[in-house]
Amino acid sequence: MLKVDTINQYYGGSHILRNVSFEARLGEVTVVLGRNGVGKTTLLKSLMGVVPVKTGSIHLDGRDITRCTPYERVREGVGYVPQGREIFGRLSVEENLRMGLAYKPGRTPIPTELFELFPVLRQMIGRRGGDLSGGQQQQLAIARALAAGPKLLILDEPTEGIQPSIIKDIGRVIRMLAARKTMAIVLVEQYYDFAAELADQYLVMERGEIVQRGRGADMDADGVRRRMSI
Repeated sequence: MLKVDTINQYYGGSHILRNVSFEARLGEVTVVLGRNGVGKTTLLKSLMGVVPVKTGSIHLDGRDITRCTPYERVREGVGYVPQGREIFGRLSVEENLRMGLAYKPGRTPIPTELFELFPVLRQMIGRRGGDLSGGQQQQLAIARALAAGPKLLILDEPTEGIQPSIIKDIGRVIRMLAARKTMAIVLVEQYYDFAAELADQYLVMERGEIVQRGRGADMDADGVRRRMSI
């Protein structure tokens, strides 16, 4: 579904992403790991088009989206959940979800499936996003990204600052979405156990490069936990 080929990205004179290449397959969770500052979030922003790549290419479902704007990528089927959630605090839960349908016709209904995945959102439908707990906001951010039915779902540290019970709920939803084989999922995560439980494929980044990769089932045998703790 997603093919990233030797992309490079710079901030000023700093070389942030260095010849990054990988594929994310339909029905699989690709987990990107690495310590802070190695380029993980920059990689996701490059996939979303928030920051442009200097060289290399990004293809989604066979289409070159390297130079597409973020809103064009959404139309092509990219859903993005940024680090820190970035919901609209003054808008209601319903209005936040409708933002995920912004490019659809005005009368497009909110998919009922979102309330099946995250039942708390139905209960909170009229409440302002800023009044929700951190975990509820994260569920809202994921639901907003899912509203338009993406082919690729990108999640940046969805467990950050979230209570354990909701981490389990988010993990359950990610597994369910992957099992349907209707989208590819790329997940940046610092919480090793959560990543290892979900990963079909893992990528480890250091200094803007992918330095290790493999199947999720092999993460412990490959010494990924030890590498993350160094």
